[in-house]
Amino acid sequence: MIQFDEVGKISVSFKAKTLLFKLPSGTSRGVLTEKKLWILKLNSTKNKIQGWGECSVIPGLSPDYSTDLQYEAKLLEVCQNAELFLKSPELLINYPSILFGLESAFLDWKNGGERLYFDSDFSRGNAKIPINGLVWMGSESFMRSQIEEKITAGFRCIKMKVGAINFEEEIQLISEIRKQFSPDQLELRVDANGAFEMEDALNKLTILNEFKIHSIEQPINAGNWSDMKKLCSTSPLPIALDEELIGINTKERKLELLETIRPQYIILKPSLHGGFSGSTEWIELAQSLEIPWWITSALESNIGLSAIAQFAGTFSNPLPQGLGTGSLFQTNFDTNLEVEAGFIRMKK
Repeated sequence: MIQFDEVGKISVSFKAKTLLFKLPSGTSRGVLTEKKLWILKLNSTKNKIQGWGECSVIPGLSPDYSTDLQYEAKLLEVCQNAELFLKSPELLINYPSILFGLESAFLDWKNGGERLYFDSDFSRGNAKIPINGLVWMGSESFMRSQIEEKITAGFRCIKMKVGAINFEEEIQLISEIRKQFSPDQLELRVDANGAFEMEDALNKLTILNEFKIHSIEQPINAGNWSDMKKLCSTSPLPIALDEELIGINTKERKLELLETIRPQYIILKPSLHGGFSGSTEWIELAQSLEIPWWITSALESNIGLSAIAQFAGTFSNPLPQGLGTGSLFQTNFDTNLEVEAGFIRMKK
């Protein structure tokens, strides 16, 4: 994706940072209280411009992270050979978050060092992207308060995490939402993060479908292609693949997965799915099979979120994207994004 040209001698450095969540955020894998990331800074002898990129991981989910020591050893190798990895991004095929950070840092440098990664109507502040409002797992009252907050803020698409509390309680909450808001008024998405067992997954999907849910992300654990294929072919509720795509890095394997499972949607996170270049390949393959897709951040800071939003802004995709995570943290970097009434845009 990156057209590498003569930029002078490159130097890249990194610095670790941890963001703290404002509130503990529940998923089916546990409660998140902090977010690890590393900021890459790229300099060139050609000029004094500095490019910033973010290498952001979720322990237990990111395929290229096991420990800080292991991860920083790879970052050091990349920083010492940045030109090599920019010319040959396939060398980082198994390190999607590092590739994402390096691609971002180079694009930022190339475009003037003002955190302008892509040129589009969106990045110029002339277009906005619809996004979903994210509702985290928790108690019934906590989830209800989040839903009310998102609706009041003008969101017309809400994504709920499911699988943490009793399924009947979640259904009751969804039922109450639907009594107040029709599918035309409010699109509901749910994300199970693999929480359902195959034995009762179809039954749960059938129940959820009664409430006109748009789609469900990753109903069962990733890696069970035959079970997921069966669900995608029999479920009345459209299924979106997310974690299923992690670690599927070659074009041949990507195509094999899509042709085997035939999902109704796929969801792309550049930090998990091959950076910008790998995500673009997923999009091209999905479009060739007429599989819709959307782009989601993976809890990046405002630096990574801006890069992902600008990447999303290069496509004409009418579906709400998952880009509303910038306000989750107690402290963050300055942002060039703003969210209003269910849309995200670049500040002018």
